[in-house]
Amino acid sequence: MKLILTTDVSGLGGPGDIVEVKDGYGRNYLLPRGLAILSTKGAEKNVRTIRRAQDARRVRDLDHAKEIKATLDGLGAVPLKAKAAAGSGKLFGSVTTADIVSAIKAAGGPQLDKRTVELAGHIKNVGKHTATVRLHPDVSVAVKLEVSAAS
Repeated sequence: MKLILTTDVSGLGGPGDIVEVKDGYGRNYLLPRGLAILSTKGAEKNVRTIRRAQDARRVRDLDHAKEIKATLDGLGAVPLKAKAAAGSGKLFGSVTTADIVSAIKAAGGPQLDKRTVELAGHIKNVGKHTATVRLHPDVSVAVKLEVSAAS
């Protein structure tokens, strides 16, 4: 199945890229979520317009991503409270990317999309952890989290 991506899909490409994917992946994942559209002659002509607009925004987006990176670096360790067992320090559940985004916002950071936050593994214990925020293909920042038990 030939599709045109409308947003950045990790491992596949960016907006405006024409990709060939398996039918099930395109029909059941990419198309329903609005991540891609079917590739037609008219849509392929629009790809050139999309790419020109992207090239004009790319420099501005890179500069904006660097500004956000500087803001996130200035936050230091972001405090995050989660429900935990009293003695062992194990969390009830785990910390999600949405929890991290709201903790960054509460700490005075910018509003981020939860899809930009990447975790190396599940955060299931109280303590210091690190999450990566991918702001731009060329800019990513490591955010330090300090998970503590909520009272």
